[in-house]
This record gives sequence, C-alpha cells and structure tokens, in this order.
Amino acid sequence: MADLKPLSVAKLERTFSADDFAFDSTDELEETLDIIGQERAVEAVEFGVGIRQDGYNLYALGPTGVGKHDLVEQFLNRRAAGESAPSDWCYVHNFEKANQPRVLELPSGRGNALAEDTKRLIEEMQAAIPAAFESEDYQTRKQSIDEEFQERQEEAFEAVHRKAEDRGITILRTPAGIALAPVRDGEVIPPGEFESLPDEERERVEESIQELQEEMQESLKQVPKWERERREKIRELNQEVMGYAIEGPLEEMRDNYEDVEVVLDHLEDMEEDIVDHAQIFLQVAQESNHNAKGLGDMVDGSVGNFAMPPQSAEGQAQAKAGAAVLFRRYRVNVLVDHSEAEGAPVVYEDQPSLNNLTGRVEYIAQFGALLTDFNLIRPGALHRANGGYLILDARKVLMQPFAWEQLKRVLHSGEIAIESRQQMMGLANTMSLEPEKVPLDIKVVLLGGRRLYYLLSEMDPEFLELFKVAADFEHDMERNGDTAPRYARYLSKLIADDDLMPFSSSAIARVCDRSSREARDREKFSTHAETLRDLLRESHYWARQRDGDDGVVTAEDVDKAIEAKVRRNSRIRDRMLEQIERRTLLIDTDGEQVGQVNGLAVLQLGQFAFGKPNRITARVRMGKGEVVDIEREVDLGGPIHSKGVLIIGGYLGARFARDFPLSLSASLVFEQSYGGVEGDSASLAELCALKSALADAPVAQNIAVTGSVNQRGCVQAIGGVNEKIEGFFDTCMGQKLTGNQGVVIPESNVKHLILRREVVEAVQEKKFRIWAVSHVDEAVAVLTGHSAGAADKEGRFPADTINGRVQRRLRDMAEQIVEFENRDES
Repeated sequence: MADLKPLSVAKLERTFSADDFAFDSTDELEETLDIIGQERAVEAVEFGVGIRQDGYNLYALGPTGVGKHDLVEQFLNRRAAGESAPSDWCYVHNFEKANQPRVLELPSGRGNALAEDTKRLIEEMQAAIPAAFESEDYQTRKQSIDEEFQERQEEAFEAVHRKAEDRGITILRTPAGIALAPVRDGEVIPPGEFESLPDEERERVEESIQELQEEMQESLKQVPKWERERREKIRELNQEVMGYAIEGPLEEMRDNYEDVEVVLDHLEDMEEDIVDHAQIFLQVAQESNHNAKGLGDMVDGSVGNFAMPPQSAEGQAQAKAGAAVLFRRYRVNVLVDHSEAEGAPVVYEDQPSLNNLTGRVEYIAQFGALLTDFNLIRPGALHRANGGYLILDARKVLMQPFAWEQLKRVLHSGEIAIESRQQMMGLANTMSLEPEKVPLDIKVVLLGGRRLYYLLSEMDPEFLELFKVAADFEHDMERNGDTAPRYARYLSKLIADDDLMPFSSSAIARVCDRSSREARDREKFSTHAETLRDLLRESHYWARQRDGDDGVVTAEDVDKAIEAKVRRNSRIRDRMLEQIERRTLLIDTDGEQVGQVNGLAVLQLGQFAFGKPNRITARVRMGKGEVVDIEREVDLGGPIHSKGVLIIGGYLGARFARDFPLSLSASLVFEQSYGGVEGDSASLAELCALKSALADAPVAQNIAVTGSVNQRGCVQAIGGVNEKIEGFFDTCMGQKLTGNQGVVIPESNVKHLILRREVVEAVQEKKFRIWAVSHVDEAVAVLTGHSAGAADKEGRFPADTINGRVQRRLRDMAEQIVEFENRDES
C-alpha cells in the first residue's frame, strides 16, 4: 500500500480541442437545437399536455436556471400554434339582478365586434327614440287622446251645468274649487237676500243645490278613471312608437348574431329595459338640444310613463349622472378577446397574486362614494389563458396570500370565481358584484424546485390530485463523441439568441470543458442554461474588449471570462489564503505530526465555491470506548458530521477489538473552527488522525485528505473534490511547492476530476500529487509512509504495521482498565 501510485495527468482533466468539431465557428452551424439533454422532461410535458382529463396539470421541477421556463414555453407555443383559438368572454348587465353580471361566451374573435355593435346600437337608439316622439304622427295621435279625455270632462260638466240653469242655479269657479249658487234675472242672489226668501222657496233651492252637488261629485269620480284610461292609451302609444323606433336596429343586430343564442337572449332583455327607460333617452335629447322647444313641451307636458317634469340645476346634474349610469348598463365588457390570436393562448403570469390570477372588480369615486358595475370587472391570468396554457412560478404563487388556495379551488371546480381577499376572509360587509363564474378549460404548468415539489407532495393532500404529471429536468447530460456535436449546436442556439459574436471551434471546446466542470463530472455536460449563457455573454464581452480583427470569440476570451469571474468573487478565499500564509490560521504543508491531519472543506459563497484546508487533531486515552466529537458537544456539529464520527467508533471496535472491550476515550476537533461543521467528508481524515494517535505514527503534513468512510473502512465519494484539491494546492503555492505535497481523494471521485490547468501542469511537472484510495488503509499508508497491515484469520495484524500498533495500543488500554478495576476491588 505504501507503493500506491499518484494519479496520472490523463485522469485529472478531460479536454476538447478544435479538431473535435467539424466547424471553424458557430456561424457555420445552420441547424441549432432548442432543447438538449431533457428527454425525460420532454416526454413528461408531451404526456401532460396531451392527456385532457382533470387533474393532469404539470409541475416542472429542477434547479433554477436549468431552462425549465424556456423549454416549457417553447414546447407549449409549438403545441398551441396547431390548436384553434378559444372562445371570447364578455360580461354584460344582468337586468334582473344588477349585482350579478352575466357572462357571455362567444366564438373566437367576436367579443370586440359585439361591444362595437352594441355601442352603435345605443347611439342609434339615442337618435331614433327622440325622433320617433318628435314625429307629427306621434304628436297627432297623442293630441287626439288628450282631446278625447278633455271632451269627456267637458261633456260631464256641461250636463250638470244645463240642469243647474233649468233650476235657477249657476256653477261658480272659485279659488276654493267649484261652488253652486242660486240666480235671479241672471244675477247671483246675495246670501242676505237668499236668507230672506220664503222658507218653502229657500228649501227648494237648497234641495236642488244638494242634488246637483251629488250629481257633480258622481261625475268627478269618473275623472281618475278617465285619467287612467288616458295614461294607458298613451303608454300603449309610446310602446308602439318605441317598438317602431328600435325594431330596425335590433333586428339587424339579431341577424348578425343569430348563431349565438346567449347574445339573442341578452338583446331581448336589453330591448325590454330600453322600453322601460325611454324617458332617459328623451331627457338626454332634450338637454342636448335646448332649441327643440316642441320636444321640450312634449316632454314637460306629457303624462304617463314618460312624464319628465322641469328640474332644478342640481336635479339636472343628478339626472345626467343617472343617464350616464343607464347607458353604461348597455355596454359589453370584453373580458378576453382572441380576434388576433393564431392558436391557443400561452400565458406566463410573473406576479401571480389573487387578483392577477382570478381577476378583480375595480371601483370609481362618484359623489363621495365608491361605485362599481360590470364594466369594471378586469380579467386575470386564468381568464386570458382559458382554453390554453398557463405557466406559473410555484414559489411566487405560494408567497401570495390566498393565491394558492384559490388556484386549487378553481382547478377543482372548473370555474373561475372573482373574489377579493376581503370576501375570502369573510370581512366584506358592503354589497359588491358577484359576477357569474366563467367555465374553465386550461392546462396549468407550475415551475419550481425539487424540494418544493416534494414538500407540497407531503404537506398538501390536494397537490398530487391536481398536478399529476411531474416533468423532472436534468441538470446534466452524457458527455461523449455523439453528444458533443449536438451540444455545440445547442450552444450556437444560445449564442444566436443573445446576438453574440460567433465562437470559434476552440472557444466552443473550452466552453464544453467548463460545462463539465460546472456539472462536476468529467463524463457529463451541464444543462444549466443560465450559467452557460453567462459564460457566453462574458466571453463575448472580453472578445469585444480585445478588439480582435478576426470577429470571433476565441478560447483565450473564454479563459479570460472564467478568470475574471473568479477574481470578482474570490476576495474571501484570497483573505483566507493570506491568513494561512501569515500563520494566523495554522496549516502546515510540510513536516510530520502525530494525530494531526489536514482535512479539506468547501465553502459556497454566492456564485463562488472554493476549498480550504482545516487542521483536524485527535487525542486518545483510556476510557469507556467513546469517540467524542467536540464539535457536537458544543452544538457546532451537524447530524451528518456526528454520524460520521459514530461510524468511526463502530469501525475501530469491529476491526481492532473483536476479543476485548474497546477501552479508549478519544476526542476529535476541527482546530480554529468557529462556525458550524456539517457533512461526513472529513471522516476519512478524522479516522486517519485517530489511527495516527493510537499508533503514535507521525502523519505527513504535506498531504491533505478528503473522503468519507463506512464501518468497514471503505472510502466513499464526497462533493466538491475539484475545489478541495485546488484549495490545498493554493495553500501550498502560498507556502512554496516542494514537490512532495498532494491530496488523497476517494477513488470513486476520480471521474469527477476536472482540475484547473495550473494544477494539472504542477502534477505534470511532479510538483504536486493526487492519490485515489478505496480503503482507509491505503490513505494511512500514503500519510505515514508505512504499510497499514492486513489481518490474519484470527483478526490479528502484524506488529510492525500501523494497524498492528493500533491494535496493540487498544489491547493495552483494555488490559490497563482491567488492572485498575482489580486494584479498586482489592
């Protein structure tokens, strides 16, 4: 094991060259790819969009920036282009219940046409109705009715008047009303003279007056009846005239919409309402034409349904407002119009609040009050996407109050209900609109991370009922000779989308190498579109800064973009390296120490991840078989790190103390660590430090270690292997490379190695080394320079090996514990 060879340069990187591509620059690539490496997700989207049953909405899950939105939107746009445009939706006044506007579904593209036709219809009514009532025919017929009433009154009065004259009595008109008085020789007999008449004559006159008064009262009782008859005839006349006035325009509109039954029903209701409110049309015409005295006299003097008495200035202002409100009720509020649509709608709502999703009812201030009507109903994203596809960001929906619950309710019911937050909370005490619900036919696609998907699956029982299809997006794809040309075409598409300079084949090769580094796997390409776009844009920028005459982005420009980004984000890393160089942070890169190993960790700060060495020390003594994790004891160690320490204890007992009790007390600590420690990637280094302390074997400080172990001592893969190697390399560079420094990594991480060119060159020049191990014994051999030793059939190790010395030390501790116990008993 002491002869374990360092890795060759070929295993430290995997690079492309310009010769690997059959083009000189990307402008030669005519065919580009919109989607790559997402076959599983594409299949899921195709299935979710194709199946039309309820609940088969989609959740596209994957890391942010992988291109979920672009892929889903591009796919849906292609799909929607082959589908027919959905219906238009309009709200109109409900003439029976004004606070419950009716919704009309019209064939695609006819919503705005209905609104314009209705507007013209009302304009025609405003001219046709007053004109009909100004006509000579109407005036003549109305005058005939009035004269008939007047004649009946006069005939009744004249009959009583003749009877009175025959009896010597006259009828007088006084301010107090009609009175009867006796006459003589054509003159009214004064009261005093009347009293002096003989009693018999006076009684005769009084009886006549009484009879005439009763007869007159009987005649006057008929006047209200005659008045009602007059009003009824005028009402019938007015309705007949109104019918003639509006019949033509309405019939024309009915012909235009004979195939839309809901429109015909609405026109019928609107016709009845116009007839009932004809006086408003007449009033508006009167106010707009003060010189039309005949119309004014007719309106002011008419009776019946259309009576319009003269008004004060304040009354006229209120009447104008009332007329405006009345005419608003005949409008058509086009909620969604698809007159310019070429297929089904695809809508992305960036701000999915409750109102933006399901619509809202707006208000206007009038006479100090907030008023509303169906014209102020505004659509939401669900209305706009109805009949098509709606894309939402799951996290944004969940962050908006009531939006998630309302979205689920709408998908469950298949209807869009417009409700405010106050209504949903039960706090709305004032009367508001209750618009008729709109039937919903939609496919919703949620975009979000995997963690959010699994949380919703676990915590919300309705989630999987409504979003049955999961489109799981990959963050990487296979890297091989077949995928490289396709990947180059995909990069060409990203370049063209941002209108960047063409990239040379060598630049594409460098981008491909960097893509594998981003994927953290030499056998993979990254599919994280946003990271790739950033690299392409920044390379384009540095090519422009270089002001090259070749007009293409080169590999040097790509390298410059990578280096510049690292420099922008590496301040913390550089300060840490400075503290190590100045010995503020104690990290040795040469010499030997017992029970002390250089472990490696990765720090992720924003967009930048870097490795840093940590000194790990172990101390041992007799005890009860415990391995104490100091980090855990002070609540700085996470559960995974603590698990790794417990695994070390299990490994020691099973491998070295099969026939005697494990009687040590060991402590492990990250020196100069003042924050939390999590993860098990240091468990190999901790075990090596512990075995060094038990065997009293010095460990080389010029070698750092990373890896996790299981209870059998097998070394397991860890994350951030490239950053960890480069972090220790930078530390050694700061303290001078000696040629003996290097890093021990798990063998299972070799496939992840894509190191900086600087590190590869140092290995090539034998200034730095990297070992790959599969078992802790191999790591111990590299660190100590001595064989770890193999156990015989009885589980005993050779005395001159590291494992033999560890076993001997543990056995001695067990024997010493027994001696102490026997001494205490005696």
